[in-house]
Formats: sequence, structure tokens, C-alpha cells
Amino acid sequence: MSRTAPPPEGTITTERRGPLLLIGINRPAKYNGFTPRMFRELAEAYTLLDDDEELRVGVLHAFGKHFTAGLDLPTIAPLMQRGESAIPPGLVDATDVGTPGLRRRRKPMVAAVKGITFTLGIELMLAADIVVAADDCRFSQLEVKRGIMATGGATLRMAERSGLGNAMLHLLTGDEFGSSEALRLNFVQRVVPVGQELEESLRIARRIAEQAPLAVVATRLNALKAVEQGPLAATADFLEVQRRLANTEDAAEGVRSFVEKRPARFTGR
Repeated sequence: MSRTAPPPEGTITTERRGPLLLIGINRPAKYNGFTPRMFRELAEAYTLLDDDEELRVGVLHAFGKHFTAGLDLPTIAPLMQRGESAIPPGLVDATDVGTPGLRRRRKPMVAAVKGITFTLGIELMLAADIVVAADDCRFSQLEVKRGIMATGGATLRMAERSGLGNAMLHLLTGDEFGSSEALRLNFVQRVVPVGQELEESLRIARRIAEQAPLAVVATRLNALKAVEQGPLAATADFLEVQRRLANTEDAAEGVRSFVEKRPARFTGR
């Protein structure tokens, strides 16, 4: 973990732990509010995860007591007014909404959230695959209180996870809610005592990293396709994807490990 003070405009840290890439939001003095620099560096970190063959799973976390208060509006508002993105073309978009010119993530992401988790914070965790929340979380999708609209995925994913009525309740009021409500709405998958959220996220990420990497990516993308395009679109990929996976070295290793009654040693080939 970083022990040096971040620059005033904040930064995004990366730390390799074997096949895991820890991605840290680091501007605690400003509640980890996102500046243009942080958006760019987050996209660069997500791109590193996807492009490096040695990395299998990302873990998104934050420094300080809070995940993020969301956008640093004084620095972001000019970009919004011009209709511009803070992310250079060709990088992976951490919100994974399919923005033209930006890439979508392939590899799994586990998010560890805590404390204040507002606006962009909710959208980043909804874009992750698995979320572990500390029991002190304060969530709010409060864009309507600032005269703007959530454009990082909340209007898409809140209704998909919790139903339209629950989504409208939180999108249209901007009211705060806690970790138990987030769990009820399927916005998070685990709630743990504050201080344990990162370790639990790492535990889950390590378990994912033990599995066959190509199969993990294919499984994630197929489930995502089912949500976004419907079951029939996902089903149409079954035979071809399974044929491709069944001819990999990892599939052969899976069979050998089963016969030899030992843990598999997957290489991603």
C-alpha cells in the first residue's frame, strides 16, 4: 500500500499481489473525490489489468475512511459542460457502460467499499462483479440534488438489480441508505465489519484467481451478455465458446487434476 501523501488532485495506485491487481483510490483529504487525473489513471489501471497476461483479477479499494464522495465537481463540471470525457480513447472504462471509443473490461473485478460511497462510488461498485461493503457505508446517488443525471451506469444497473421502483426511490430522491439496504437491493454481495472489507475482497479475488482464467473471462462475459442482450443471445454462444475452451491446455489440466485428485494448476492457455 502507498505510504506517501498523494498529490492535491489525487491519484490512483496499483499494487501487484501475484495474479491480483489492487487498484487504490487515493485522495482521502477530499473524501476521494474524483478529478480528471483520477479518471484517467483509473482507466489506465483497468487497462493494465485487462492487458497483462499475468494478472487475473482486479480489486478496487480506497485509502482513508471513505470509498469516494463521487465527482470533484469544480474540476469535472467544465468537462461535462463541453460534453467531453476525462478518459483518453482506447482505454478501459471503469464504469463499463459501453461508451463509444472506450473499451469494456474482460477480467473480473471485486470492489471493497466503506464509509461514504456516493454517486460515482455506487456506479463503480455496480460495474464491478462482486462487492464487499463495510457495515458503516453511507450510499447516495445524489445527482438530482446537483442538477445533473447519473451517467456512469446507475440508471441502468439499479433497476436491473433491484427493480424499477427501488431504483426510482434512490435515483429520484438522492436520499442516503446504508449497507443493509444495499444488500437487500442486491447492490452488494457481502457486508462485513468495517476494516474487514478489503481482506474479504482479497479472499474472494484469490479464489477466483485459482480458477481457469480463460473460463473465468468467458463465464463473466456470457453472464453479462445475458443481462444486457437477453438469454437467447447468451445461449447462442454456448457451443462455440465451449468448443474453444475445451481445446485449451487449461481444459486438459482440469481433466488431469480431476483424475489425479489434486488442485489444478492453470496457466491461462
